[in-house]
Amino acid sequence: MSYTNGLDDPTAYFQTKIYTGNNSSQTITGVGFQPDWVWFKSRTTTDSHYLVDSVRGNTKYLRSQTTTAEETNSTAVTSFNSDGYALGSAGNVNDNANYVAWNWKAGGSASSNSDGDVTSSVSANTTAGFSIVKFTASSSSGAMTVGHGLGATPQVVIVKDIGATGNWQVYFEGIGTANQQYLKLNDTAALANHSGLWGAGMTSSVIGIGVGVAVDASESDIAYCFAEKKGYSKFGSFTGNASTDGPFLYTGFKPAWFMIKNASDASANWQLWDNKRAYAFNEVQAHLYPNTNGAEVSSTGYNNCDFVSNGIKVREDNGDFNGSGNTVIWMAFAESPFVNSSGVPNNAR
Repeated sequence: MSYTNGLDDPTAYFQTKIYTGNNSSQTITGVGFQPDWVWFKSRTTTDSHYLVDSVRGNTKYLRSQTTTAEETNSTAVTSFNSDGYALGSAGNVNDNANYVAWNWKAGGSASSNSDGDVTSSVSANTTAGFSIVKFTASSSSGAMTVGHGLGATPQVVIVKDIGATGNWQVYFEGIGTANQQYLKLNDTAALANHSGLWGAGMTSSVIGIGVGVAVDASESDIAYCFAEKKGYSKFGSFTGNASTDGPFLYTGFKPAWFMIKNASDASANWQLWDNKRAYAFNEVQAHLYPNTNGAEVSSTGYNNCDFVSNGIKVREDNGDFNGSGNTVIWMAFAESPFVNSSGVPNNAR
């Protein structure tokens, strides 16, 4: 069995890094590439999530758990490097705490893209199906299109107004009413629909945006766009069964990162696991909540799942994760493909 049209080495495009802060300065290496999007979180304190990218610049950050506009800190991430980044003395990324950082590789320095109604600055990795898109919403009302540079239609788009207070709007293909459905990364809110939110929708060249609905006119915005790639990324949904023998989510790879949201439950947190924090054999226990600043939760028998060679097994009957009849959306990125292009199979832990 050959594994064609896949990525043999997903770690060249996504990597989780754990480290200990020193409240001074240090260089973090071992990422394996120069990251373009880094999402930091203290595992042991209630510091905010801290998101930086190469398009906005290493001194600009956002917080996934708030509606706050973009902020500036020159003493946090002081540079993106070829194998990681340099950190200053600022909290949120380098306090006396244990940290996790999730790293994605886009396309390096941004290029101008004029595929849409407004010109965007885009760092795109067409191999990995990931792009970072910065744009300024037109001053006109109604819908507009913005070029994303992927050459494939994105299944997931996360948009944030960086110039003003506003929700993190999440587009997820295949649930809700087409081009109207949304979730909020900063909130527990259930899936909702809003006419005109995503304009005419997503295509292989542009994302649709509703001005005055998804973003504010004349404001700067950032969009993280994801197109599914075999052996590297998988996005889907499942129906909960409220059982510790939960659904099996086939990915076609051994997972490295897994994020879910119970889209039916307005009180359910977003939840996030990875392959570098607490686990027991295949069971992944440690998780964080993107919509809160809470510290890491790691306990046997609570919102746990198995990472196996070709997917994820839900092992939790908790309603947040696996509520009966609920629709739960999920995103996953790979550690390694189930079978690589040479026909070599993977193994679970």
